[in-house]
Amino acid sequence: MTKRSVVIGVGHYLPERVVPNAEFEKTLDTSDEWIRSRSGIERRHFAAEDESTSDLATHAAQAALADAGIEADDIDAIILATSTADLTFPSAATMVQARLGMTTGFAFDVQAVCAGFIYALSNANAMILSGQAKRVMVIGAETFSRIMDWTDRSTCVLFGDGAGALILEGQEGSGTAQDRGILAVDLNSDGRYKDLLYVDGGVSTGTSGYLRMQGNQVFRHAVEKLAKTAETALERAGLGADDLDWIVPHQANIRIIQGTARKMGLSMDKVVVTVQDHGNTSAASIPLALSVGKARGQIKQGDLVVTEAIGGGLAWGAVVLRW
Repeated sequence: MTKRSVVIGVGHYLPERVVPNAEFEKTLDTSDEWIRSRSGIERRHFAAEDESTSDLATHAAQAALADAGIEADDIDAIILATSTADLTFPSAATMVQARLGMTTGFAFDVQAVCAGFIYALSNANAMILSGQAKRVMVIGAETFSRIMDWTDRSTCVLFGDGAGALILEGQEGSGTAQDRGILAVDLNSDGRYKDLLYVDGGVSTGTSGYLRMQGNQVFRHAVEKLAKTAETALERAGLGADDLDWIVPHQANIRIIQGTARKMGLSMDKVVVTVQDHGNTSAASIPLALSVGKARGQIKQGDLVVTEAIGGGLAWGAVVLRW
């Protein structure tokens, strides 16, 4: 028998405020048509002034617990992927732990920008396989609206706020690719590309800073690296693209999503797409899309899913799992 990390619950949360593309026309030289044609984004959600990343994460966590039918103290650990934590420290994960009333176990943050959820999922899987934890909640949550330069039309129209959560549980499998749970992981990073996507603030500057991006360069790297990491993870699982039921990509840009699917030889009918409604929610985008995909009736138990992301660092990776 082989231990597997199996998804037993999923949930998400979006702030109440919906911001359509037309709202940017009031302050920027842009238009709904310009934004849609270049990104596929139609609207996004922005957190309220009194809403923090940990608030969004807590709502998503509660939804995942309800979906799994368990209580907070049934969880051994919380791993929260975010680049927009409430404070420099303590971690947003410990704040979620407190708000859930979870008095046991441990919680910590992971920071790998848009690839953060993939990295967090990999950490959770490793803890379960090693016996360090039986159940781990993995959350992606962001308030990127707090680090936008509202005069930069090339970036500020692309991002949104939100949170998604997923609960993994260690279960016995047969050791084959037919098992439910995480079947393979591939992680990568290359710090030489830091200047392509970064925030120009932090403790070294004494400011929170703004997001800066070389969009054309990021696009070029994204399609190539996302297709490669997905194919590598599938190969490690002893599977191929033809075996997939769904690809759930990081929801950054519809052209990147389409380009990656095309490079993998996949129809868009096999791709879960939410970017039009949420924009780029960074580490939150994959768990958001997984939760929405399940709610829509797209992702069903037994389906083979690959999910992949790339973000600042550059950092990128993929996870293959059977739902």
